[in-house]
Amino acid sequence: MNFADFSRFFKKPLIIIFLLGPFLLSSCIKEKSDPITGKSENEKFEPNSDARARKYADENPIMFFGDRGKKNNNTQNFEFAGNNVLWRATLKTLDFLPIQSVDYAGGIIIYDWYAKDGNSNEFIKVSVQFLSSDLKSDSIKIMAYKKICDNSDKCKNSPVDASFPASIKENIIFTARSLNIEEVKKNKK
Repeated sequence: MNFADFSRFFKKPLIIIFLLGPFLLSSCIKEKSDPITGKSENEKFEPNSDARARKYADENPIMFFGDRGKKNNNTQNFEFAGNNVLWRATLKTLDFLPIQSVDYAGGIIIYDWYAKDGNSNEFIKVSVQFLSSDLKSDSIKIMAYKKICDNSDKCKNSPVDASFPASIKENIIFTARSLNIEEVKKNKK
């Protein structure tokens, strides 16, 4: 085939569409995934926050305090947030939110986007930063984000009402105080 035959071949638009069509169509068909986390909608979600935290700790042993991932009798034993009542209260209070990232050493929990069942177009994302291990309201910082998506999956960020992070913080502090009281009663027995 010489150059003249080659150029005549590609001047026929139907042949080009026939040859390149499947490639173009396959690039348009993608699995839906979260643009931030990259997780697909088909991934299984573990509803138990303690199981998610344990799995993350097992996969990333160097990040956590305790035995720092050293094997002891062929098992890994972590003191994952055992002494930090604010950490445990946060996990207990926000156990309905999917965890995206946990860094105990850095003192931050980042939750994944979450939507209530009745409103699947509005999503919230919460991050909790631990500034101190003291049981005070200024020991944690709550950051919340909201995105609203239309039916064509175009999303835009929207401001979150300032009372939302404040109410989360109040619930965490209340839960932490309750956990602290339970520990004191348990230690007195």
